[in-house]
Amino acid sequence: MRTPFIAGNWKMQGSQVFVDELLHGLEVIHQLPVKMAVFPPFVYLAQANTLLQASPVHLGAQNMEYRASGAYTGEICADMLTDVGCEYVLVGHSERRQYYFESDELCAQKVIAAQKAGLIPILCVGETLQQRQQKQTLTIIEKQLATVIKHEDVNATKLLVAYEPIWAIGTGQTATPEIAQEVHGFIRKLLESWVGELAEDILCLYGGSVKPSNAAQLLAMPDIDGALVGGASLRADSFAAICQAAVDNNVQEPKDVDAS
Repeated sequence: MRTPFIAGNWKMQGSQVFVDELLHGLEVIHQLPVKMAVFPPFVYLAQANTLLQASPVHLGAQNMEYRASGAYTGEICADMLTDVGCEYVLVGHSERRQYYFESDELCAQKVIAAQKAGLIPILCVGETLQQRQQKQTLTIIEKQLATVIKHEDVNATKLLVAYEPIWAIGTGQTATPEIAQEVHGFIRKLLESWVGELAEDILCLYGGSVKPSNAAQLLAMPDIDGALVGGASLRADSFAAICQAAVDNNVQEPKDVDAS
């Protein structure tokens, strides 16, 4: 069965006090049959790792440098992330693509480096509002995915995909469940065409203003296996509510394959 996966991307938010309070607040959901991960800023990863030692909540990083080491001031490599307890890393988040001009080719190199280090990358893909209005959504998604998934050095079964329509991130706008499912279904068919039955093992998350009020409807869609949560992950009660929605939905409509 595909166990729901809920990931909380804190972005550039937080403090040591915030990390302590939020992670202790998540203790109420430790027993839920859902896979959970948090993605704090780099400077709080070690603190979060210590607090999560006896917790089922996994730790991930928001970004990484694809080179293994060297004179790259300010960068963090994959081995450093595993050294502080990370199991996951976001790759190609829309904000990295938009503000730091990260290309599909760079995302492929990051995925390769992450997998070599034993990290599980969550590859983020999505279209802008202009691209959606010009009916380019599926073309953009296919290009972003193909550059990475079809690379000879990428293991497609050792990653997750997160569809995050850029026009719905931090805007309060959310793709309707039907819009999200259309793209997720397209992603699943693409993956099947590239890796066959192994595509059923690849979890596809939705990201884009996910909150307790819309999580249940989104997670009820057959090809949406979880959520990449932004602002709502900064409060223990709202993140817990989304995790509970994933559990409630999965009990009613079980899906195949685990997230690991």
